[in-house]
Amino acid sequence: MPSSMSFPRLRAAGAIGAIVLTALALPACTTTRPQDQPSSSNARQSIDAQVDAALSKLYNTAPGSRELVGRSAGVLVFPSVVGASLGIGAEHGRGALRVGNRTQGYYSTTAASIGWQAGAQSKAVIYVFTTSEALAKFRSSNGWTAGADATVAVANVGANGTIDTNTVTKPVVAFVLTNVGLEAGVSLQGAKITPIQP
Repeated sequence: MPSSMSFPRLRAAGAIGAIVLTALALPACTTTRPQDQPSSSNARQSIDAQVDAALSKLYNTAPGSRELVGRSAGVLVFPSVVGASLGIGAEHGRGALRVGNRTQGYYSTTAASIGWQAGAQSKAVIYVFTTSEALAKFRSSNGWTAGADATVAVANVGANGTIDTNTVTKPVVAFVLTNVGLEAGVSLQGAKITPIQP
């Protein structure tokens, strides 16, 4: 029987193990047999189509977002970030970087979460790089973490129905969309983004 001094360590080790296992399990939930895997071209087309749909939803939900994206240096779109937790969980999604309305690369995002929400939830996460410097720093990294490599300002819609102007002046602005609309008061701190080859 562990002593009271070692119990917190065991509990922390168990929590870390649960995060790792959940993060590994989420992508595996949608895998199929090798012969059933779509071609790389089909996977990229599927991500691009989902990116288009997520951007269209953003433009319809947040007035002014189309103009913000249009004048930005680039936009990184994760159409479906799926999170599952029961105490400790993880979020995972795949998306694409658009520069000048053209896809320039594909990325995955993974983040740990702590909370007592049972079941899986899905949301779209869209990062807008408002400056060339912020985009260049992102593209030159082999693994970029929100909050560590750049401060990410989560956009809010004000009482007048438009995007809060204090937010859109930041180098990296993010939008989080759920089925019911723009999510406010959410933190993307610690979300790890890495390039992939779908």
